Amino acid sequence: MLAHDYLTQRGGGERVALELARHFPDAPLITSVYEEATTFPEFAGRDVRPSVLNRWAVFRRDPRRAFALLAPVMSRMDVPRGVLLASSSGWAHGLRAHGPKVVYCHNPARWLYQPDDYFRALPRVVRRPLSAALAPLRRWDRRAARTVDVYLANSTSVARRIEEAYGVRARVLHPPAGLDPAGPREPVPGVEPGFLLTVGRRRGYKNTSLVCEAVEQVPGVRLVAVGGLPAGREWSERLTGVRDISDAQLRWLYANCSAVVAMSREDFGLSPVEGFAFGKPSVVLRAGGYLDSGLEGVATRFVDGEDAASLAAVLRDFDPAQFDAEKVREHGERFSAASFGRALREIVAEVSGRAGTRPGA
Repeated sequence: MLAHDYLTQRGGGERVALELARHFPDAPLITSVYEEATTFPEFAGRDVRPSVLNRWAVFRRDPRRAFALLAPVMSRMDVPRGVLLASSSGWAHGLRAHGPKVVYCHNPARWLYQPDDYFRALPRVVRRPLSAALAPLRRWDRRAARTVDVYLANSTSVARRIEEAYGVRARVLHPPAGLDPAGPREPVPGVEPGFLLTVGRRRGYKNTSLVCEAVEQVPGVRLVAVGGLPAGREWSERLTGVRDISDAQLRWLYANCSAVVAMSREDFGLSPVEGFAFGKPSVVLRAGGYLDSGLEGVATRFVDGEDAASLAAVLRDFDPAQFDAEKVREHGERFSAASFGRALREIVAEVSGRAGTRPGA
């Protein structure tokens, strides 16, 4: 059996869930809610089994509206006997397995263990009591963690967070670049090659505003923000926001950008890795998962400060031509789907043998 928190968007976690489904094509995929129109179309051909919450369109549009229901619902879902391989950053690890449970953890729930980061858009006077109110959910979360046989972390940074949150030592298994550069490409109307590219959902911790502010400070530099430009202010015409694009359009953006920029404290951060597959260097914050995926001077330029001025200073003297595209691609081969799949199958076989059961995934 496979599991993922919810299938309602096109993010890095959903790409990993799709990879799990590709490597275990006969395994059903359990999730809380599934909205076919807003996630990757490849899930449509899979045996996706959503919870009772899927009956309500309001939850399929935004699973966060089901926040108070997700823990009890996921705890009670029917999971067939066998190995459960769950992709989780908050909910799927709480499924009640009837066999070994392996969790590929993108991060312990941000709203429980990094509330200042997750709720940064809220005033501090609200964040503190909100964190205290989440104490019962933290207890549920830690109980769920104790039912896991093997924890897999997507980066060394996340492995440390897993140990801090749960007292568990996790194995590090980097996720693959989910976007195949050999696939079809479709130009994005109104966008000319030679831009910087940032990719991320409109969440405060993604720091898209910071990236936009930095680009505004550097004359002549253009930026395309996949996920859209931050609301609340006017941006210059050098900045373009795009949303709801196809994979073919995303490939075109990677192939025609000069570099990928990412300034969030990511658990792993797939966008620079996807850029490597196209031979594109990255400009990233020296933090989180980027410390695992980046390689200074070969594929990456690190930014030491998490502020617009620090990024702008790096962008002013950043020259993408100084990076060898072939060496960037070679570095990116560390994150191949084939090696990821081999490691997963070995782990599933290991826990299956240990439990004396056949793999359910």
